[in-house]
Amino acid sequence: MKQTKIELFEYDPLDFLDTEEKMIDYLNAELEEGDLFYIKRALSTIARARDVNSIIKKLGISQEEFYHLLSGDNNLDFSTVQSFLKVFNMHLIAVPIINKVGNV
Repeated sequence: MKQTKIELFEYDPLDFLDTEEKMIDYLNAELEEGDLFYIKRALSTIARARDVNSIIKKLGISQEEFYHLLSGDNNLDFSTVQSFLKVFNMHLIAVPIINKVGNV
């Protein structure tokens, strides 16, 4: 049996975040999923897409604090998420959950 080599590439969401709309869609998807690890990764990726250093400066924190906030061993509080969203010029809104038959 002939073996086929498969070349794998590392996936980085940053490669696809070239518009504001894509950044919002990405963050919304991760917020909807609700896994803190992926929410932190989305915030970090959006910061990289917008220039991490300027985001850190606007947040008024050190680079070390920035990476600590988004590290895997740290829980984010709501005010921190709000701070990131404010710097990103975004905000959260509540929408009803619609099930598959269209009911709320």
